[in-house]
Amino acid sequence: MAGGYLTTHVLDTARGCPAAGLKIALYRVTGNSHRKLVEMVTNADGRTDAPILPVETFAAGTYELVFFAGDYLRASGGAGEEPLFLDQVPIRFGMSDAAAHYHVPLLLSPYGYSTYRGS
Repeated sequence: MAGGYLTTHVLDTARGCPAAGLKIALYRVTGNSHRKLVEMVTNADGRTDAPILPVETFAAGTYELVFFAGDYLRASGGAGEEPLFLDQVPIRFGMSDAAAHYHVPLLLSPYGYSTYRGS
């Protein structure tokens, strides 16, 4: 792809599989303002079917992905007792290169998560 775009991938590390059916929302952050851009659900591979922010709408700036981990954990039977330790997982990050592919994966379990800038 020419131009910048954003993808994500969610892996359920407790079960050792992709996190299928996990809802994700993407927000553009400006100061204290959040504007929702899109909401998607992961497929059987734990990815969205298309880039969460495609080339056509990509712009450098600050963004936040919100992973609805609690809903996924409840549906998959891995939630544990209420209230859940992890429910919504927000990851705020910046994208400065208008021609780059940004990939923000989430490694998820009921009691922890990690992320990094992937490729």
